[in-house]
Amino acid sequence: MAEQQASEETEREAPAAVRPYRLFGVELVRRTTLSPHMARLTFGGEAVGEMRTCAPDQRIKLFFPDPAGRAAALEDRADWYARYKVLPVQDRPPMRTYTIRALRPAAREVDIDFVLHGRAGPASRWALDAQPGDRLQITAPSAAYAGDPGGYEWRPPADVERVLLIADETALPAAAGILEELAARPDPPAAQAFIEVPDPEDALPLPDWPGLDVRWLPRSGAPHGEGMTQALSLAQTPAAASADGPLEAIDIEAVLPWERAAGAADGFYAWVAGESAAVMAIRRELVQARGLARNAINLMGYWRLGRVLD
Repeated sequence: MAEQQASEETEREAPAAVRPYRLFGVELVRRTTLSPHMARLTFGGEAVGEMRTCAPDQRIKLFFPDPAGRAAALEDRADWYARYKVLPVQDRPPMRTYTIRALRPAAREVDIDFVLHGRAGPASRWALDAQPGDRLQITAPSAAYAGDPGGYEWRPPADVERVLLIADETALPAAAGILEELAARPDPPAAQAFIEVPDPEDALPLPDWPGLDVRWLPRSGAPHGEGMTQALSLAQTPAAASADGPLEAIDIEAVLPWERAAGAADGFYAWVAGESAAVMAIRRELVQARGLARNAINLMGYWRLGRVLD
C-alpha cells in the first residue's frame, strides 16, 4: 500500500513544472511541546510558499538522515521514487508518512506534529534531537498544479449529518484538523470522536460545538489499539443494514489496509485511522457485524505494530 501511495502521489507523467507532488527542502524553525508524547515541529524555507494542502488529512512524505547520518539529498524529478528505491539500503534516507497540520504559505511555514515514542525509529529519534536549522526533504502537493493531487481521504459531502472519527495518536493531527474544519461550518454536523493516546496527559485542546462528543482513550500501558476497538461500544451508527458480502482478506503484516469512502450513506460518514490490527477489527464490526455501507467508511492503517511498512 505504501509503495502504491508513493507512486500515486509522486510519479505522475506531467511535466516537472506542473507535477502534483514535488520535493521540497525545508529547515526546522521551532518546536512546540504539545504533550508528553506529541511535539509540533514548524519548518520553513522559501519553497514552502509553493506548497499546497487539500484536506486536514493531507499526507506527505518526510525523508530523514540515512543510517550514516547524512541528510537526504534527493533530486526533484518525476522519477524520484524509482531512483530512491534502487539506492542501496545504507544510502537510502528513511521515508515516513506524516500529515500537514497547518500550512501558512505567505509566512513560508508548515507545521507537522510528531509522535515521540523513543529513539528506536528514525523519525522519532530525529524529532527528539532536532535543532532549529536542521534540514529535511518533504514531498508534498505543489501549488503550481491546478488539479487534485490526491493524498487525502477526508471528503465528506457538504450535507453530511453524522460523522464518526476513530483514531490513535498517529492520526490525531488529521483528526484534530478534521474537527477544526467541521467546527468552522455554519451548521456543524453531529459528530463523535474517539482518540486513543498513550497517557491522559496527551489529550489536546480541540474545538467544541453542540452535537460533538469527544472521548479521549488513554492506553496507560494497555495494548495498542485496545481503546480504538473499545470505542465501538459507544459509537452511534445507523441502523443495521444488509452486509455487502464477505470482506476481502488483507495481510496486514505485508501491507497497510486502506479503503476509501465514496460518500455518505443515510447521512453518515466515518473516518478511521491508526494501528492496522485495530483498523481491521473496526472494519469487521462496522461492515460485517453492523452492515454499514462500505462506501461511507474510510479505513486506513497508518502503521503496523512491529513492522515498517511505510
